[in-house]
Amino acid sequence: MPSAPDARAVFLDRDGTIIREVNHLRDRRQLRLLPRAADGIRAFNRLGYRVIVITNQPVVARGWVSEVQLQSIHRTLLERLARRGARLDAIYYCPHHPDANLARYRVRCRCRKPGTALIRRAMRRFGIRSERSFMVGDGTRDMLAGRRAGLTTVLVGTGYAGRDGSYEVRSDYGVRDLREAARLVRRLERQG
Repeated sequence: MPSAPDARAVFLDRDGTIIREVNHLRDRRQLRLLPRAADGIRAFNRLGYRVIVITNQPVVARGWVSEVQLQSIHRTLLERLARRGARLDAIYYCPHHPDANLARYRVRCRCRKPGTALIRRAMRRFGIRSERSFMVGDGTRDMLAGRRAGLTTVLVGTGYAGRDGSYEVRSDYGVRDLREAARLVRRLERQG
């Protein structure tokens, strides 16, 4: 269901931001929500933001997880969040990797963060305005993707906490976790 053309969104990284970083999650039994992650997402829901996950999933390209298995992992994530009163509006994932084991996924794409194709696809689908929206993640590729898409960037201190060393980029803000990110967004809203 499309939104008004001035909709707001919070784009979230998955691993290390919503769930515990396990270095290539391959099974839904490994999925653990981070403390206060559901609280943060629930707060974004209450503030009227679309909450959309943007995640790189090279486990598909490496042949460790099929797209069907990945969708099962995502269903488990949605169910666990729902039990805590938190809702994701969509999950977008990139299955590609330039060094993929599986040839069909061995591409240099624009959807793999820090590329912005998935963010832009979600923005079109939901009528989201970048200047009213945020990218929240634990890695430098999240921050660079957000910056390239014109979003306000928020680095969380969970997961890699920006110490992944992939890109030289600074976030607009830094917070402890998703609950603190929601408090920041609410404060920024009040400041107008």
